[in-house]
Parts: sequence; structure tokens; C-alpha cells
Amino acid sequence: MARDWNDLFILPQGADAPDAEAEPEARRGFFRRLRENLTKTRQALGAEIQATLFETLDDETWERLEEALIMADVGATTTAKVVMQLEQEATSGEVEGGEALTARLQELLAQIARGGDEPFEDRIDVTSTPTVIMAVGVNGTGKTTTIGKLAWHLQKELGLSVLLGAADTFRAAAVEQLAGWSERAGCSIVRGPEGADPGSVAFEAVKQGREQGVDVVIIDTAGRLHTQDNLMEELSKVRRVIAKQLEGAPHETLLTVDSTTGQNGLRQAKLFSEAVPVDGIVLTKLDGTAKGGIALAIASELGIPVKLIGVGEALEDLRPFDADDFARALLS
Repeated sequence: MARDWNDLFILPQGADAPDAEAEPEARRGFFRRLRENLTKTRQALGAEIQATLFETLDDETWERLEEALIMADVGATTTAKVVMQLEQEATSGEVEGGEALTARLQELLAQIARGGDEPFEDRIDVTSTPTVIMAVGVNGTGKTTTIGKLAWHLQKELGLSVLLGAADTFRAAAVEQLAGWSERAGCSIVRGPEGADPGSVAFEAVKQGREQGVDVVIIDTAGRLHTQDNLMEELSKVRRVIAKQLEGAPHETLLTVDSTTGQNGLRQAKLFSEAVPVDGIVLTKLDGTAKGGIALAIASELGIPVKLIGVGEALEDLRPFDADDFARALLS
């Protein structure tokens, strides 16, 4: 799994990589913030998951562990797999002692987040010129803000040129918000008039990206309810239009999920992935929820990697997802 920006992206030859010496310190700083911002989820787990939980191994022990994981929105199916595996290893004597069982639990959670026995290919290839990233998601998940932060990191940290396409034409505020982020990130934006066909804006953005030799084009789509079939069909149409402009595009489709919605976020991810191929999840608002376990449910039940997480409002609070850090922050 990606541990930093350089790990997450496969860069064009000659692109500037992040400062190798500065990145470990930045990562340590982010882990501290991650641990702090996962406090609510950890507290939901912490009352049950600690070394003392495993002092006596009986049916009640595994029931309490199961309840704690479900309360953190790890999901019933994923929880059952984890508890069964841990119970088998404890019963066989393979893992003994409270601390060892807690450490093994952490390993199992991290393994699930990485994709299980066949780890995800979670890197984003931006070697095409341009690479087209399509951002999808429900209104209010933080999609437009994520696009702006991602554009900033791509430009400032990785030295890539970025163009934004404001294809969310149904909500004027979304276009203005994206325009504000384009100024902050120092990149261009393509927008159409209010109510314009989203596909035409996306088409023009990719066209200008090709003409200008831009490294990455990020297309913002209308935040749509996953229960509205006609809007989901329109999302598929936008994807088809992009593909007509540039073969192989969009190269990456990122779905933004609000972690505070818990299992509803899992349902959103499932339905969006049925409308368009979803390559990765951006899990936002982890700083305000006790449901951080949703990252594990998405990975386990849908087979879609979480690639980015947001744990705050600052630019540096959008980071590549690291399974080991996440599991450690949940339990430590």
C-alpha cells in the first residue's frame, strides 16, 4: 500500500519526486494527526479491544470483540471473518497472550485493508499525457474539496501540471468552489454555463488538456444520489464522452465516501461501482466519526482499495492511505 505521495503515483519519467529526507518526518506528523483524528473510532473499539479482553478466552470474549468491530462499522461480514480467524489461532495455541492477540488483530485488520491474500494494486498511473481522473460521489462527501487538495499536491509536491474540469453544472456553488481551488492550487479550470451538459464540459476539459500538454486532468462530476437511476446513467454517459475524446480515459475513477455515513457509505460505493468502474475510494471526514472501520468493510466486501483519506480541513490532512498506519492508529 502507498505510504506517501511518491508511493501512490506512478510518475512520468523526469518528474520531480518529493524530498526523500523530508517525507518520513511528514509521515510521522501525519500518523500523529491520524491517531488523534481516529480518536472516536478508537474509543468505540478501545472499551473492548485491549489486552485485558483476551485474559479469559471464552464465548463472551469473541462476542465482545464482534460487537466492538461492528460498532466501528467494520461490517458484519468482515467482522465475522476477523473474529473467526483470531479465535482459531487462539484456540490452536498459534497466538497466545493478550498483547500478542491484540497485535495479531492489528495485523489482520491491516491485511484486510491491503486487499487480503491478493493485495490491491493501489497505485495511480499518471504517465499518460494527459492522465484523466474522474471524481464521483454524493453531494456533501467532500468531493470538490478533495479534488482541490489533490490538484495542489500533484502540482506542489510532485511537480505535475493540472487542469480541472467543472462538469458539476447543476450546482453553481460547486463550480465556484472548484474555481477557488484552482486559484489556490495554481492550475487552470474549464467550466461551462450553469446547466450546461456535463459531458460537453468534460469533453472540452480533456480536449484542452491534450492541446496544452497538461499532465493531469481532473473532472468533477455532479454529486448525485445513488438512488437516482437517471443521474447514475448520466454518470456513465460522461465517462463514455471522455473515452471518445481520449482512448483509455478516464484512466482513474475515484469515489469520495463520507466515513461518517458508515454502512450507507458502503452501499453508495457498491451502487457507484455498478454504474462506473471505480478504481479507488477517497474516505473523508475520518476526524469526525466513530465509524472509521468502514475502510475495512469497503476493502473486504467490495474489493475496492481506499487510496486517499481525509482527516481534517488542512491541505496536509489529505494523504495516501496506508493500511498498517490505519490499523495501528485504530488500536494503539
